[in-house]
Amino acid sequence: MKIHFPTSKPQLSLHKDEHVLWITLNHPETSNSITYEMISSLTSTLHEAELDIETRVVVLSGEGKNFCSGGDLQNMMNREEMFHGESNELRIRYEQGIQQISRSMEAFSKPIIAMVNGAAAGAGCDLACMCDLRIGTSESKFIESFVKLGLVPGDGGTFFLQRIVGYAKALEMSLTGRAIQADEAEKIGLLNKIVDKSMLKDETQKLARMIAQNAPIAVQMTKRAMKVSYRHDLNVSLDLLAAYQGITQRTHDHSESLNAMNEKRLPEYQAK
Repeated sequence: MKIHFPTSKPQLSLHKDEHVLWITLNHPETSNSITYEMISSLTSTLHEAELDIETRVVVLSGEGKNFCSGGDLQNMMNREEMFHGESNELRIRYEQGIQQISRSMEAFSKPIIAMVNGAAAGAGCDLACMCDLRIGTSESKFIESFVKLGLVPGDGGTFFLQRIVGYAKALEMSLTGRAIQADEAEKIGLLNKIVDKSMLKDETQKLARMIAQNAPIAVQMTKRAMKVSYRHDLNVSLDLLAAYQGITQRTHDHSESLNAMNEKRLPEYQAK
């Protein structure tokens, strides 16, 4: 199925560049804080991108100086929007609200690259961790700041962060709430790569296209297999990989790969 993406949705900007879908959080006046409108726009866009046969990689970025500041502090202080209501109502709001981003990102089969163009704080830090890869600049920083506000990472940060940096470092970040600057972020695996600020978009595009030029079914199944292998034992992984290999070896794209290699040309994949 081919999906026609609009250029914008509430608090999102969208741009399709060949097989790469660029999603930009567009709420710069609050450093792209997460709102109901953004949650709805992002989850619906991911659903459409999952169905779109032409989308092979998604890049997620933030408009302005920062990637995402997490929850809107003003709404938090006023107990408005997603922070309205008593304890049980808030629990339901989290389950039906921001946690839908976590579920959508985790279920998404195609690679997601976070282009971290500044601070990623609180739920913004977790949002970057929900992505598969992260690229940034010397100005990028990650702050698991919930404890500074007397809160816990309600969007699922305890799940995502430790799978990237390990339990001890994730616990340190979560209990101190200190900012992790770009150099340390790269060292502990929060950033895959640091590039010059002027080259951030070009380098992100290069990485996205490098992935997008590979056989899309194999890319998606490799991502799924990596996630399963992280959480289960060897036998579960091997059973899944045997099934996935049986599927991919009979795809058109596998045959196209072999033919292109033999004919010394670039393959033309059809995602089938």
